[in-house]
Amino acid sequence: MNFQRFFSAIFLIAVCALPISARAQNSLIKTSLNGAVLTTGQVRAELLAWAPEGVEAGKPVWLGLQLAHQPEWHTYWKNSGDSGLPTMLEWQLPSGVTAGEIAWPTPKKIPIGTLANYGYEGAVLLPVPLTVAPGFSAPQLDIKLKAAWLVCRKECIPQEGEFTLSLPAKGSTAASGALFQAAFDATPKPLATGASQLEVSGKALKVSLSGLPAALQGKTLALFPETASIIEPSAPWSQEWQGAVWTAQLPLSGQRLESPARLPLVVALGDAAWRIDAPVGGDWPAAASVAVVSPALEAALKANASAPAAPTSSGQPPLGLLAALLGALLGGLILNLMPCVFPVLAIKVVGFVNEKSQATRLTSGLAYSAGVVLSFLALGALLLGLRAAGDQLGWGFQLQSPAVVAALAALFTLLGLNLAGLFDFGSILPGRVVSLQAKNPSVNAFLSGVLATAIASPCTAPFMGASLGYAVGLPAAQALAVFGAIGIGMALPYLAASALPGVARALPRPGAWMLTFKQLMAFPMFATVAWLVWVLGQQSSIDGAGALLALLVLLALAVWSLGLRGRTRIAMATFSIAVFALGVCTIGQNILKTADASPTAASARWQDWQPGRVEQLTAQGQSVFVDFTAAWCVTCQYNKKTTLANAAVLADMDARNVALLRADWTRRDPAVTKALVGLGRSGVPVYVFYKPGRAPVVLSEILSVSDVRAELARL
Repeated sequence: MNFQRFFSAIFLIAVCALPISARAQNSLIKTSLNGAVLTTGQVRAELLAWAPEGVEAGKPVWLGLQLAHQPEWHTYWKNSGDSGLPTMLEWQLPSGVTAGEIAWPTPKKIPIGTLANYGYEGAVLLPVPLTVAPGFSAPQLDIKLKAAWLVCRKECIPQEGEFTLSLPAKGSTAASGALFQAAFDATPKPLATGASQLEVSGKALKVSLSGLPAALQGKTLALFPETASIIEPSAPWSQEWQGAVWTAQLPLSGQRLESPARLPLVVALGDAAWRIDAPVGGDWPAAASVAVVSPALEAALKANASAPAAPTSSGQPPLGLLAALLGALLGGLILNLMPCVFPVLAIKVVGFVNEKSQATRLTSGLAYSAGVVLSFLALGALLLGLRAAGDQLGWGFQLQSPAVVAALAALFTLLGLNLAGLFDFGSILPGRVVSLQAKNPSVNAFLSGVLATAIASPCTAPFMGASLGYAVGLPAAQALAVFGAIGIGMALPYLAASALPGVARALPRPGAWMLTFKQLMAFPMFATVAWLVWVLGQQSSIDGAGALLALLVLLALAVWSLGLRGRTRIAMATFSIAVFALGVCTIGQNILKTADASPTAASARWQDWQPGRVEQLTAQGQSVFVDFTAAWCVTCQYNKKTTLANAAVLADMDARNVALLRADWTRRDPAVTKALVGLGRSGVPVYVFYKPGRAPVVLSEILSVSDVRAELARL
């Protein structure tokens, strides 16, 4: 989807919409890695291959992701231990070629405070065998890999990368042979079951292994269970040799969820390791239950599932849809009070003073309403289409692009300058456009509705987060009905004003007050510009914000010069437009640069949200509060400065040892989008409490101190 053209079209529409308009473009930026190497501050990841006899059926072909860690950093084995996540590899291979499982090298035990993890430090290669079908005849093997890993020191950072590699089918690829051989040597060797035994006894697992090399006798071995959450990795355990038989007694985990009939184990001494997959004897104690919902709710859900379905009318919409439609309608009404929307609505209503015909006013109201409703339907269809195509987007995605934020700032600057009287669009637009606008007031009203929607859509999420989150999971027709309800709610005040003759009669007679009112409406526009510059500063640093301010000044100079007359206009316009173009070329790129740090960098109290971080903390028994926020979300910033900064709230958080995480959505982040969708939301703000053994609790978008403290009291 070419957003550049989409938002450029919005810009052209806005210029023609009112004597107060002009507007927008966007380009959602995707970044991908094309190559075999990715380097971060913690890991150097490289996709390697080993095919010494070419890519043919029956020949050895191996791929592998090598992770070279910086000192003190580590990634994880297939069983990560007390915390962490194993590295995940997702392959995209041509037809006739399939990838096997990772041949995991032997890990080491990594203590982290009172916990113990299983993983790798230094450099490790994770080899994966390929199977080539006899019919494979391509001249080369094109490989794509999407890998994700969690790298930790005292803090943990989820990372991912996309890698590509091409291997000749007939030639030899053996440059990495030594690395693969070292990985094979580090892979545990199979150990026959023989007389070995695994037996559950009370709250312990007794291990008795025979057939180990004689050179190991009397040595202290390390043990790694491949199945997670069976034993306590950090708990002390005993081992001894009874002749040629090695025995150990391991404490079972209190969080164990499985009672496997077989258990694969790895025992190691230094770089040498052996693997055994043996049956487990004895009776497992009761496994820990996972309380996802309360027992009462679980019982109610089971009863509801077993009850016969009640007959329903085929045309009756579900109650959830009706609630979403009502919420969307009310949210659309509230949008008219936004500082960027209210001036548009107010100027349009004030225009009734000069219009004596009730029929003309009603036609204008219907055209404006059609522009609003159809624009919301178009934006909703665009969002649903992009999500169906695989893009992780949510409502408000426009403001996740610095280009869109800058374009909006330029639009509101033009609108503010026009309202303040610096220039008139009629003096800079081509005569044909001005004439067309004057002859087609209904078209002008329709485009005004399009403009109002373009500038209001980012403000919708705070008022109807639940409705929008519900809508994106509905069938397309029902989802579009929710988006249409937003448009109807937003259009209702102007439609009502145009339909009621008393509104025009209640307005003062035309006079100097209209010019004063118009100039007054410029200040909400300038306030919106100040907010957008701040948002851009969060996205592309202070250099980006400074560049935008400089370009807005040059833009103001250019439009002012176009309103001059005679030769002065030609000279000044040529000079100012040239200076503006030069500014775009020299400093414009600063606007699109991504800031190095997260806009909501973690403070001493707040930490950055990362995928899997909530699960890690709750697994350790800690409650978590997550603030899903964005710099461009006004409600988010209000809640942050009031409720979330309240001393009593913070004291309660500290008293109950609640971890505070902030998930920033200022720039596009598919992981945050996925988390929001999982909570049934499609925009920010969203505030969630997580407690071990309890379903997440989602609070209202408009936070209050009493609501947060009441929920804290239930922890």
